[in-house]
Amino acid sequence: MGVVTPFPASGRPGQIGFDRPELNRILDLYGRMVAAGHWKDYAMELGRDAAVFAAFRRAAERPEFRIEKRPALRNRQGMWALIGEAGQVVKRGHELGPVLAPIERRLMKLVED
Repeated sequence: MGVVTPFPASGRPGQIGFDRPELNRILDLYGRMVAAGHWKDYAMELGRDAAVFAAFRRAAERPEFRIEKRPALRNRQGMWALIGEAGQVVKRGHELGPVLAPIERRLMKLVED
């Protein structure tokens, strides 16, 4: 038999990323917003301090929302933050679900119209 080399679990050392359940939750919301015709594009940035998921109405403008994961803030305000288009913090918390709630409420309004 050959030697099996283990796959690195988190990419580069010190890089922050999204876990599979977190990314599934974010991409599920993104897919529903695309189906409603509201979002058109997204981008992800995985860095040493934070992992950021940005959702765009159109590709050539600022993101409408950014979902940030900053583990350094885990014991303070919470590691999750929802940042609006102008850079204001819309919601911050310790768990992803409540942080995504304002977008999900907006989706309900979009479908209701």
